[in-house]
Amino acid sequence: MVRTTASVREFEDRVVSDADLYELLELARFAPSGGNRQGWTVLVIKDRQLRESIRDLYVEGWAEYQAHQRVGKVPFAPIENRKWTKPAVDLSIAFETRTPFYFSDNLDKVPVLLAVFVDMGALAVLDNGLDRQSIVGGASVYPFAYNILLAANAKGIGGVLTTTLCRREDQVARLVNMPGSYGLAALIALGYPKKKLTSLKRAPVEEFTFVDRFDGDPFR
Repeated sequence: MVRTTASVREFEDRVVSDADLYELLELARFAPSGGNRQGWTVLVIKDRQLRESIRDLYVEGWAEYQAHQRVGKVPFAPIENRKWTKPAVDLSIAFETRTPFYFSDNLDKVPVLLAVFVDMGALAVLDNGLDRQSIVGGASVYPFAYNILLAANAKGIGGVLTTTLCRREDQVARLVNMPGSYGLAALIALGYPKKKLTSLKRAPVEEFTFVDRFDGDPFR
């Protein structure tokens, strides 16, 4: 199952039933979280106008992502002393220079659209205070989000987890009446894939696992 849980962005024009979606969330809720606080909240985005508004905001964020890619930069990466300080490109012209992308341009039409939020006060962010970008808090929400994709794959449903919409969190917050203590963690699109899911290709274990030290022997 893990080998075929790919990022799927093209879906059949076929409804995913509420019963099936409920079952996916029923399984996903058993994900681990810090202190078992389960700080996530999921919004099932059904309203047509809300979907269109989210699509428009997503397209703006995707344009900024593309702008980095065009000049060979990892979008918004913390590359200066492990911190993010400013965009590597001029974001003011990102939208005007964007190129069409089917998924973002048609986001409002995907069969299922889930917005995953997290109560920031439920996150034990143990790397706060370190002299680098914080990463630890996500451990209490992204396993849950990935569980949704795993559960979907088991039922023949494909999907993709994307964080692009987070670039417009403030606007999204107003659209969905997000409480002030929350943050947007991800957007998940789900549907029956147009193409058959096949095994993924990834780097072998020996390329990313070592014994004792970064310069240690590859683990085999």
